[in-house]
Amino acid sequence: MGCVFCDIVARRVPAHIVYEDEATLAFMDIAPIHEGHTLVVPKTHAADVFEVNPEDAAAAMRTAVKVARAVKTAFGCDGVNIFQSNGPAAGQTVFHFHIHVLPRWAGDRSIALRREYFAGDGDLQRAAERIRQTIGSES
Repeated sequence: MGCVFCDIVARRVPAHIVYEDEATLAFMDIAPIHEGHTLVVPKTHAADVFEVNPEDAAAAMRTAVKVARAVKTAFGCDGVNIFQSNGPAAGQTVFHFHIHVLPRWAGDRSIALRREYFAGDGDLQRAAERIRQTIGSES
C-alpha cells in the first residue's frame, strides 16, 4: 500500500499546501485538533524518527519553526505545540515522518499530557546512564 504523504508530495492526492521548499512540504491536517493544525513532512520517505536521515529531520524542524511562527500570527493563538509521534503506541497513524504544528489557546484541553511516572534522583541517574551507554554503543 502506498504512502498518502508521498502522494501529497507528488501531487497525486490534493492537499492545502501552506509552504514548500526543496526538502519539505507543509500542509493542513485533514483531521485537525484545532483550526490551523498543520503537518510538515520531508519530501523523502522515511517511516519515522528511527528511519529519517538527520538532514531531512533538520529540514523538517526548520520548516516547522517557520510554520509555527506563521500559525501564531495568523490565528492569534497563545502558544503552539510542535510534536512528532513514532509507532502506533505513540499515536502515529501515517507512517511517513511528520511534525505536527498545533496552535493552542489558554484553557484548551485538546492535548493533556499527564505525568504517570514519578522519578527520584536515583531513578533519573540510572535512566541517564542507560541512555548514555546506548548512545555510546551506537556511535
